[in-house]
This record gives sequence, C-alpha cells and structure tokens, in this order.
Amino acid sequence: MITNDIAQAVTALADGKLCAIPTETVYGLAANALDERAVARVFEAKERPADHPLIVHVATAADVTEWITELPKWAIDLTNAIWPGPLTIVGPRTALASNSVTGNQDTVAVRVPSHPIAQELLSQLKTQGVKGLVAPSANRFGHVSPTSAAHVSADLGEYLDAHGDLILDGGDCQVGVESTIVLATGSQPVILRPGAITAADIKRITGVDVSEHSENAPRVSGALDSHYSPTAQVILISDGSDIELESNSGFLALAQAPTPAGLVRLASPETIEEFAHELYSSLRSGDDLKLKTIYVVPPRGDGLAQAINDRLNRAAF
Repeated sequence: MITNDIAQAVTALADGKLCAIPTETVYGLAANALDERAVARVFEAKERPADHPLIVHVATAADVTEWITELPKWAIDLTNAIWPGPLTIVGPRTALASNSVTGNQDTVAVRVPSHPIAQELLSQLKTQGVKGLVAPSANRFGHVSPTSAAHVSADLGEYLDAHGDLILDGGDCQVGVESTIVLATGSQPVILRPGAITAADIKRITGVDVSEHSENAPRVSGALDSHYSPTAQVILISDGSDIELESNSGFLALAQAPTPAGLVRLASPETIEEFAHELYSSLRSGDDLKLKTIYVVPPRGDGLAQAINDRLNRAAF
C-alpha cells in the first residue's frame, strides 16, 4: 500500500514490516537493521543474493559509532561536511552489524540520508530503539533503481501488498543515482561506487588524495558488472551518426544532441544533474513503451558524469 503517513511507516518498521522509503538518491526497501527476520525478507523481496551487503541508514553522524568502530580523521571531516547527504562510508564493523547486513565481511556500509521524510522517519524510529535501517534500492535485484513510489509499486508492489508492507511516497528523488560509496579503512579514501560526491569533492574537503584502488576491497552494493538494467537492451553510442540504428528504439542524450530519425526520445536533460535525475525514469519509460533497444549517448566529463557512465556501462553489460 502506498501511503504518505510517516507515523504509519514508523509503526510498520518498528513492528518488523518492510517499507519502501524515499531518499535523495533513490527509493530504498527499508527494514529494521537489527531485525534478522525483516532483513531476510528484504533479500527475499528483491531476490537479492544473500552475500550481497546492505547499507545501514542512520539519523545522524553521531549514530555511526553504533555501527563502525573507528574512522580516520579524513573520513570524519568528510562526513561532517557532507552528511546528511548522498555519501556512504565503509568502515570496520561493530558487533551490532550482523553477517546478513555485511555479507559476512569485516566491514559495514553506513550513511545519513538527507531527504526530509527519511530524516524524520529515522529520528522517530530512534526514539523507539531502532538504531538503523537497511535500505537497498526498492526494485528487483539488478533491475533499474526506482526514483518514485510508482516505480517501487511496479517492481515490488505485488509482494509488498501480499505481506502487508508499505511504500512511503515522498515524491521524485532529487539526485537520481545511488550514493557515492567510500572505503574508510586506511589513510586514503577509495571510491568503491561513484555518485554525486566526487573525488574532487573529497580532496577539497579532506585535503587527502583519493586512491585509485584498494587491494582486497570489500563487496558493496551496485558494483556487479551487470546491474541497473531495463528489459530493453541498452547500447551506448557516440552520437548516432556513424552507425545504423534500429528504428522504433529509444534514445537518451543531453538536449543538444539531435534525435536520430525513427527513434523515440526518452528525455532531453539540459545538464549533467538533470541527466542523473532522469536516467532511471527514462530507462523505465523505454520498458513501458516495450522498446527492444535504448540507445544512449553518455555524458562526458568527471564527477557526476562518471557516476552516470558507471550506471550506463553496467546497464549495457
């Protein structure tokens, strides 16, 4: 059932139910992170592999100490500057973080979302002893992430309705792509999944260079080769002028790129930020139109453009 009643969602989550919740990035399928049965149902609803770790969402930066044992100074500086916001920190887990949440790893991923509804929800739950919510994207595993309550309903509505679970409607998500995930177990940050918080942002805030890679980096959400995939085949192109394109297919590119003849324009974002915001809804529109192919001209550049390209490359894998 779709609701806009935060109190109803608080009651449901405290009672062990699932509730899809809005965040500034995408909608998450939330459950009490300390309720093993509820966490197991998140995996069941999404058909998610059991060893795929979850992100714990908490109300404030101070709550992170419940889940992560220690953080380097650069990570504390980063979280103080960004949170609440689209940043996830991975650090050594406390005893509170179960194997089902961490994917049997020694680290746990935690973030503080900035969406006002998510903030209010987490704050109210904390007064009832709920120390955090797991909230992976509220869609079938590997499919396109949802950025509206309607998207959640299309993917998981039947399952949630059958089990008396909820979808908390908070409108369209502002950012549109998942949070940046940063490994914070060493002297340098490592980006494990790109997002709206960029390497340049991290260097500017912390004064520390972002490392290119980390040996034995932990598994994190959304990092499989094939992910974020619509039913339609996603094909990445430069501009469509140099190859033969199948007619009656979808097309997504920045507004200045003309639509090739015979293709259905799915969106015309003016900026990189608009591209990120409209990315997943555009891919879903292609499926709604029952298109077999979606051609995408990826945006160029660093920062958020890198996050968009990361999602597109996995969608097209």
